[in-house]
Amino acid sequence: MRRLLPHPVVSGCLFLLWLLLNGTVEPGPALVGLVVALLGGWALALLDPGQPRLRRPGLALRLAGTVLVDVARSNLAVTRIILGLNKDRQAGFIRIPLALREPQALAVLAGILTATPGSAWVEFDAEEGWLLLHVLDVGEEEEWVRLVQDRYAQPLMEIFA
Repeated sequence: MRRLLPHPVVSGCLFLLWLLLNGTVEPGPALVGLVVALLGGWALALLDPGQPRLRRPGLALRLAGTVLVDVARSNLAVTRIILGLNKDRQAGFIRIPLALREPQALAVLAGILTATPGSAWVEFDAEEGWLLLHVLDVGEEEEWVRLVQDRYAQPLMEIFA
């Protein structure tokens, strides 16, 4: 059964989404949806994302709270920029050295940085270990480096170690 449905939840969600988008449960669209769902589950199995090991769930919850607060602060900062209340801003790219190498942790870090308004993950060089981040208001580059390394990367290393 695992070979037919390697990711049953993903396949089930894809099938339901297909039916919702088509607005019908007639046999034709349902059959196509079943094929799409099966192919989606098999494609995910080929990617082999692996099973992340969360070592410190309490720290993960604290990190989630920190991220929520940072997203709220960034929303306010970006709002000030949009309204023209912060005219002395300078957008730019920052190269941040990272010790983080765990693929799942890097994916979480990418999600955090991209979901935070005013910043976007641009590139990661795994060989040299640096991240290229675009920010709407650079300010002090060293502050951004410390923020990413200490506030996000370090806890993620502990969580996914």
